[in-house]
Amino acid sequence: MMAGALGVAGWEEKMSRRNIFIRLNVKIVSFVLAMTVGGMAGCGAAHQMQYYQLTVPAEKPHSEANSSGVSLAVGPLASSHLYREDRIVYSADQQRMGTYEFQRWSEPPAEMIQEVMLRDLRASGHYRDVSLQRSNSRADYVLHGRLYDFKEVAGEPLQARVAMEFDLKDTKSGATVWSHYYNHDEPVGGRDVPAMVAALDRNVQRGVEEIKASLDQYFSSQPANK
Repeated sequence: MMAGALGVAGWEEKMSRRNIFIRLNVKIVSFVLAMTVGGMAGCGAAHQMQYYQLTVPAEKPHSEANSSGVSLAVGPLASSHLYREDRIVYSADQQRMGTYEFQRWSEPPAEMIQEVMLRDLRASGHYRDVSLQRSNSRADYVLHGRLYDFKEVAGEPLQARVAMEFDLKDTKSGATVWSHYYNHDEPVGGRDVPAMVAALDRNVQRGVEEIKASLDQYFSSQPANK
């Protein structure tokens, strides 16, 4: 009987130690899960997605008095796949480029620049009509573009590079009658992404103004408008 009693006591002690071990394990697992969930929530807050856009001119009432009588269609900009996506591009050296993960454009750069060009040409009041190129377009001229660079360039100071080229095609003759290449590095007034975006925006606005002035010069040199 004594041996049996001791056996029961030993069994109860063993089960008590086992229960304590189980409770400790449960607490450890709960703590690890809480830390993991908290860490994931922290990462989400720290890496919130940010979106940026270029400044697009507001639509202005069309003025017939300032119209040249020429109609334009603005075609899409050709570009590498990097500028047909929404990621912001940076270059670390001449050959190596990368993209920011959590800072992005609201639209692909090639599409944003096409929209800026369209709105600026309309707002100028120098043309009878300015529209996006479509399959049924009947414009006198079509403006085609290619975007070569639209990125942050490492260095001292940091630079925002824009390089693009536009050609003007006469739809009657099919000939390319005008072209203009723009390339400029705009200094960035800071070391963060918003400062770099602002510099790219200034650079695009500068380029569009230069291209508009070159187009005006071309049309003013023609003996008669269409």
